[in-house]
Amino acid sequence: MLDLGLLRTLVAVVDEGSFTRAADRVHRTQSTVSQQIRRLEDDVGRQLLMRDRSGVNVTPTLHGELLAQYARKLLALSMEAVDAMENDSRVSTVRVGLPEDIDARRMADMLSRFVRTNGDIRLEIVAGMSTDLRERLSTGDLELALVKREPGQGDCLMAWPEPLVWAMAAGADTAAMAHAPVPLALFPQGCIYRQRAIRSLDAAQRPWRMAFGSHSLTGIQAAVSSGLGVSVLPEAVLLPDHRVCDALPSPPPSEIALVDGGGPASASRRALADFLAVTVGGTLAAQ
Repeated sequence: MLDLGLLRTLVAVVDEGSFTRAADRVHRTQSTVSQQIRRLEDDVGRQLLMRDRSGVNVTPTLHGELLAQYARKLLALSMEAVDAMENDSRVSTVRVGLPEDIDARRMADMLSRFVRTNGDIRLEIVAGMSTDLRERLSTGDLELALVKREPGQGDCLMAWPEPLVWAMAAGADTAAMAHAPVPLALFPQGCIYRQRAIRSLDAAQRPWRMAFGSHSLTGIQAAVSSGLGVSVLPEAVLLPDHRVCDALPSPPPSEIALVDGGGPASASRRALADFLAVTVGGTLAAQ
């Protein structure tokens, strides 16, 4: 194992071409520098430096030049590791939850902008059903979460109404649904979109059947596109091959809420909450 301190001394001597000047550079006495070079030569079993006849100027041997090249790389890597440890100690982490049934691309774009402008904050992002995210907030696993919920359902940092529509394939025949149970493509139990779909049909006494189920928005969108079923979704996430189905009773809006886990808020958590309050609101307003 090569000693970094000895390698640093070797580089200093090679660069300065003199034990005296190298000693000034590494803040050691000349005799200490000479002793360190001898120790390094003993460790590698090779002569590393040669003095001229005057004994003043020093040049590296072939082995000395080779080892000096590796020494520079090792010293640079050592400094990089130290910098990484120091920078990591200045980085704080915020654990944030996002609902499974959200537009992942739009949220990823927003959060990536936050990370780019806040280099000292690291995000740990968890996706899940809103009911699970609220549970994880209560246990301290998450510090912030965007959740889908009934309007006004509990305290929050910020909330936005989320208009919902019935989504169906662009080429689907609405007349066929008038004489048969409505085929539904739904998220699992606990999803407010699922609740809106079932309750609105039950209230209108429209028969329905479960045609497709998925945890992901992408899966539900694909099922709607293929005509497997219809679903209640935010109008903003409808795809070009979707259209709004007006033949079914309009579902009431849900709410997107920014909720925290309570307790003292770190500066990083406040920064992310402020960012989401402005960005999510601006995105919804632009839709």
